[in-house]
Amino acid sequence: MALELVRATEAAAIRAVPFIGRGQKEAADGAAVDAMRAFLTTVEFDGTIVIGEGEKDNAPMLYNGEHVGNGHGQQYDIAVDPIDGTSLTAAGRNNALSVIAVSDHGTMLDASSVFYMDKLVTGPAGVGIVDIRLPIGENIRLLAKALGKPVDEIVVSVLHRPRHEKLIDEIREAGAGTRLMSDGDVAGGINAARHGAPTDMCVGVGGSPEGIVTACAIKALGGHIQGRLWPRDDDEKQRGADAGLRMDGHVYEAEDLVRGNNTLFVATGVTNGELVAGVRREGGYVYTESVVLRSASGTLRRISSEHLVSKWL
Repeated sequence: MALELVRATEAAAIRAVPFIGRGQKEAADGAAVDAMRAFLTTVEFDGTIVIGEGEKDNAPMLYNGEHVGNGHGQQYDIAVDPIDGTSLTAAGRNNALSVIAVSDHGTMLDASSVFYMDKLVTGPAGVGIVDIRLPIGENIRLLAKALGKPVDEIVVSVLHRPRHEKLIDEIREAGAGTRLMSDGDVAGGINAARHGAPTDMCVGVGGSPEGIVTACAIKALGGHIQGRLWPRDDDEKQRGADAGLRMDGHVYEAEDLVRGNNTLFVATGVTNGELVAGVRREGGYVYTESVVLRSASGTLRRISSEHLVSKWL
């Protein structure tokens, strides 16, 4: 199934190529959605999209609650993001991905009613050590000790947003460095948890859907992830409560975000990044790089593919 899902993320990434750097993020997203949906219909499973492009009335394709696959075989919860980083794609910047995450049916938290989530992600060294309820400076010191490295060698990824100005100041005051991301916090979270990556921690408020997708990957990497829902106003807070979500500052652990030990995460690079290379065209061929992370085996596999341009663009 993993290889079939890779075909879907590859298709979405390739279809987005004509829009890279063209300032047309909606067109890029639309092309990627169409391609991913076409390939998902061929996969042998009965999947329900828990994290998608929105509610049915607002997104004609890959909407929350839509069934994908050929309807046969095992049932799964599905999270899709045909392009995580549409703004990155439109601007031609790094770290845009096409992403699919899968878990057993009924195991994926539906946090779609609240758009934002405050997250803390590290690699395995942070498990049982760091905690989102602690001050960021203390978490940095605890993680540095667990990693056996000085605090001034710790690098923390944060989305570059006005809401994070105080957080960024506190990270730097603690003695750590920052890597400010313009978008793409799925890649940021995975890179913080991945062995040998240049960052050690990813923190701050990003998308709730991206938090669920990232949790599927973190389980495969053996890393640490926590999240707290971050409603923008009272109306959104009430919508979350009506949906059965904890809106009282409750900390969702990895097992709350995605239950069990059977998650699959697939991503193909749209533009170049630290996790995977972006789509590259040379002559009559298109080259893609993808990763597959599977929690049951704790493996990260890389898949490099070459495609005939005549079949795609």
